[in-house]
Amino acid sequence: MTRENDTVGGAIAAALRTCEPRDKVLAARSVARDWHLGRLELAFPEAMPERPGRPEQPELLAPRHMPRRGRGQSLRGRLALFHALAHIEFVAIDLALDMAGRFGSEMSKEFIGEFLAVAAEEAMHFALLDRHLRSLGSHYGSLPAHDGLWSSAHATRHDVAARLAVVPMALEARGLDVTPQTIARLLEAGDARGARVLSRILDDEIRHVAIGTKHFIALAERRGEAANTLWKSLIKVHFAGSVHPPFNDSARRAAGLSREFYAEVD
Repeated sequence: MTRENDTVGGAIAAALRTCEPRDKVLAARSVARDWHLGRLELAFPEAMPERPGRPEQPELLAPRHMPRRGRGQSLRGRLALFHALAHIEFVAIDLALDMAGRFGSEMSKEFIGEFLAVAAEEAMHFALLDRHLRSLGSHYGSLPAHDGLWSSAHATRHDVAARLAVVPMALEARGLDVTPQTIARLLEAGDARGARVLSRILDDEIRHVAIGTKHFIALAERRGEAANTLWKSLIKVHFAGSVHPPFNDSARRAAGLSREFYAEVD
């Protein structure tokens, strides 16, 4: 008899339910490795959890209740910056796991494998950021964090096209725009190690956006729709934020996001 955790769906659901950061990092890496090595059956015996497991800390606040963190030049500002980034990467583990687990049965083995690989890389990003926080005398959970990222995932839980449009192609793509300026400010502040961590993450995130964009374009083609038109229509309905300049056109282009997607979108 096949146990649930011997299936890719069961293993993903178990990783999503994991609460403690270190355990979630290990679980995400384990699922990706076991799928890559052919140890998991292609089956989804249970629904993905509506909310992933979360540690007791950090306290989760609505985005409007989050304190402003400044530009990250002072030590206090850098601690707030790296804590916020660590939280983004922690939630990104669950976003990638949920993408593979919630939509894998209707997509493809390639889709599952690529988003599990993304989850493992997000886990590595979180570990790097938490390590840097600790080198600065802090740790993940020491400050409040906002719960807006998972809200975006929950709102698109019924449509893989909407999830792809909002998460990799809008939220993660925005990271491509703002990270170079953040790296520059860290270098000005003398935080070369932190700048190296963000440079590594930026390189990986270009690939993550590219994976999402590739699958979105293929899905649009199967639906007989122009990918850029479909993306704009889904963003208008499902994205609570705004798509606005400045844009990192070179990074977006490397990720397959041409300006015809995001030009004149608000």
